[in-house]
Amino acid sequence: MTTTLLVPTYQHMLQTLSGLLDKVQQQMPDRAETLLAARLAADMFPLAAQVRFAAYQAQEAVFRLRGEHVPEWLDAIAAEGRNAGDAPGTITDAKGRIDAALSFLADLSNDALDAGAALPVAIELPGGMNFDLTGEQYVRDWALPQFYFHVITAYAILRSQGVEIGKADYVPHMFGYLRSGTMAAA
Repeated sequence: MTTTLLVPTYQHMLQTLSGLLDKVQQQMPDRAETLLAARLAADMFPLAAQVRFAAYQAQEAVFRLRGEHVPEWLDAIAAEGRNAGDAPGTITDAKGRIDAALSFLADLSNDALDAGAALPVAIELPGGMNFDLTGEQYVRDWALPQFYFHVITAYAILRSQGVEIGKADYVPHMFGYLRSGTMAAA
């Protein structure tokens, strides 16, 4: 169950994030790169960080639920996110992080994470806060909420900067479930 819940969720929402960045490039080509430094509030991370944290967290969960240490290459993505205020990179960089995460997730077997539900997971945050959870608790109470936080924060930053996006841009995967003949007229 863990794999069939997490992996498609991460894939859908990472594709959403990539689509949002496409909208930026289409609507504001002259501002696209500068929007990566945009924030909702002065004490929040910028858009570039939100993208990197989402890519990081989608992959981090895989290692945690397999009882493995998070590898250095993945920790480097989190560090990029923490430093994105000074080095936001480019839209191409951001989309590259998303594409790499999607590729990583695509290589997982259908049951790759299922044994992780009962595993102990320890989360150690900067500042000394530590949390001990089971894999199931980790997925429900940390992995999914944290991931969604960064995706929706990226969406909110873009909206606040004038990018014309709406609910359909946030959940485009839902159109795959649309009942025939029920599309509202624009």
